[in-house]
Amino acid sequence: MSYTKEEVIEFIQLEDVKFIRLAFCDIFGNQKNVAIIPDELERAFTEGIAFDGSSIAGFTDEAHSDLFLFPIPSTLTVLPWRSQTGKVVRMFCEIRKSNGETFEKDSRAILKKAVQKAESKNLTINFGSECEFYLFQTDEKGNPTKIPFDNAGYMDVAPEDKGENIRREICITLEQMDLHPENSHHEEGPGQNEIDFRYSHALEAADNTMNFITVVKAVAVRNGLYADFSPKPLPEESGNGFHVNISVKENSGKEVQNEFMAGILSHIREITAFLNPTENSYMRLGTKKAPKYVSWAHENRTQLIRVPSAINSHKRFELRSPDPMANPYIVYALLIYAGLDGIEKNMKLCEPTEINLSTAAPEVISSLECLPGTLAEAVELAKNSSFVKEHLNADFTSCFEI
Repeated sequence: MSYTKEEVIEFIQLEDVKFIRLAFCDIFGNQKNVAIIPDELERAFTEGIAFDGSSIAGFTDEAHSDLFLFPIPSTLTVLPWRSQTGKVVRMFCEIRKSNGETFEKDSRAILKKAVQKAESKNLTINFGSECEFYLFQTDEKGNPTKIPFDNAGYMDVAPEDKGENIRREICITLEQMDLHPENSHHEEGPGQNEIDFRYSHALEAADNTMNFITVVKAVAVRNGLYADFSPKPLPEESGNGFHVNISVKENSGKEVQNEFMAGILSHIREITAFLNPTENSYMRLGTKKAPKYVSWAHENRTQLIRVPSAINSHKRFELRSPDPMANPYIVYALLIYAGLDGIEKNMKLCEPTEINLSTAAPEVISSLECLPGTLAEAVELAKNSSFVKEHLNADFTSCFEI
């Protein structure tokens, strides 16, 4: 359900809500929040709730630290893992400066601007995510270990798959928040799991990803486990991917998917720092089906982009390089801009590379361009990118610690 400001205020009064969490993301996709009581809600809507932007990595310095959170009514959701007596709800927020202007590093606002540009071009762009995570045991003090919750493999069933009940609890919790997972299963790694969402509009899809990560972590803790979303938790096992499925529709009926894909392939190296933002990210790329080369193919899971066998509403393409440490708002925004560039410049999609890149001979793949091999290389490409500078409008790359 999408709420208005008046409906949120009425909901708070009627549903015994005691705490309201105002949430936002830092530039690395880490969710932050401040809690207010219902008496402060009207002020939050009209004046905003102040916080210290200099204490958020990459936001502001101490001399310009005042930032304000303005809740977005349509994002209201109850947190079902908290007490239902004296409920806790959450809303994502706009971030504004003291002069009322949108804060230039508000990643949700950056995505909103990209969506508006796509709509002005008569395009509808939907995203669906496939987000993988590991479940690890915790020690007697509740601290995470690197001991997997089970030793099952891809799509195994109980009793080998011990994560079955955890995934069910996650899915039920998501449905209570009016979020609708499409399917769930055990992944290839020991203790590794995946839950996929049906496609939705970009802002909703990014919000869903943030909600999903919160729910997974909360359910894991409730079961005495630790959910690890890092790209390569176990060096010898499969990494965690954040596979992004994209469908592009030109509202007059013109087919533009190839040009959109060409735009992404053209800009992928210079935006990789935002899709793979940690040193650990580059331990994953090039191993266990995670892509290494700038290429595409049909069905092929060793490629950067694959076009799955699908029809009707499920027709899409899948970008396989991002990992769950990325900020989904920034990821989706950059992908929209890259795809739009491909359409505007009528870029021609290269021929598909219909081979298994994980087993191909060196002479076969020598002609393919590689993704950055380290975070330092990716950051350097981003720093020198006119494309990144044009669309992020802020010095995001200076925030990477390398």
